[in-house]
Amino acid sequence: MKAIVLTLTFALVVIAGIVAAQERRLDLKDGPGRAQVEANCGSCHSLDYVLMNSPFLDRNGWDGSVNKMIKVFGAPINAEDAKAIVEYLNTNYGKT
Repeated sequence: MKAIVLTLTFALVVIAGIVAAQERRLDLKDGPGRAQVEANCGSCHSLDYVLMNSPFLDRNGWDGSVNKMIKVFGAPINAEDAKAIVEYLNTNYGKT
């Protein structure tokens, strides 16, 4: 019985690893500020949030979101990077 449980556990771990390895990496649009988004935003959460929020956020929305990450969640983003991130997100993923 113990061998069956260990075998099933191992199989589940292998399957989970395969599924995780097959997950598609999001490629953001090229442009000024992309590196700051990938480095600052992508270090804490999936960049899929950019696409999920793009239908709803204009410049003010992106600015509010970046400021929330800094002030509420403590994201260590300097002012220059924050400005570049908002500009990039608005230009490439802002609500039109």
